[in-house]
Amino acid sequence: MTGDKVANPAMEEIRFNADGLVPAIVRRAVDGEVLTLCHLNAEAVERTLATGRLHRWSRSRKALVVPEAGEAVREVRLSCSGDALLVAVEGLATGGNCFSRLLQGDGTLSPATPTEDILEAVYRVILERRANSSRQSYVASLFDKGLDKILGKIGEEATETAVAGKGGDPEAVVYETADLFFHVLVLLGYYELPPERIYAELRRRFGLSGIAEKAGRAG
Repeated sequence: MTGDKVANPAMEEIRFNADGLVPAIVRRAVDGEVLTLCHLNAEAVERTLATGRLHRWSRSRKALVVPEAGEAVREVRLSCSGDALLVAVEGLATGGNCFSRLLQGDGTLSPATPTEDILEAVYRVILERRANSSRQSYVASLFDKGLDKILGKIGEEATETAVAGKGGDPEAVVYETADLFFHVLVLLGYYELPPERIYAELRRRFGLSGIAEKAGRAG
């Protein structure tokens, strides 16, 4: 695409290397885990931005790689020097985590333990239970009983968490908070709101004073 008119003005800010490529660090949007490092040429960048699906350039095959399942792009960031991209994708991308080995201080390699946001994992199970209702599923029974039941359980668990906090037993606080988080996830599942929506709202508020944040909502 060298010499072609740039359709997206943001393309002018990207500093491609001598091979016409820019490296991109691909991370999982939900928890920030780095999945892989790939390269994009100008066409791959433009298609990624236009379609919201990660297009990559294969240096070995000298060809554009079409998106795979799970490679929906949440956002694309450009480094301050303009010579690298940071791409956040939904789910697992490019076949999972490419950085799967730890380089130890003695020079040996060992498998890296994969990480996953536990709230996301529990949320997925909740959605599965909702879609496949079973009399033996507690989650399915909550959905069957409706929103009022779900809200009632949240109120109940919030009260028990407060009582545990008042009681001064740290282990009880952990246990009751886990119950509260679980039932909040059920509520999110009722409205099909992934935990990432909560993370995004917290990120938006991060760095704001409580007074300023409340004032913004009031406006």
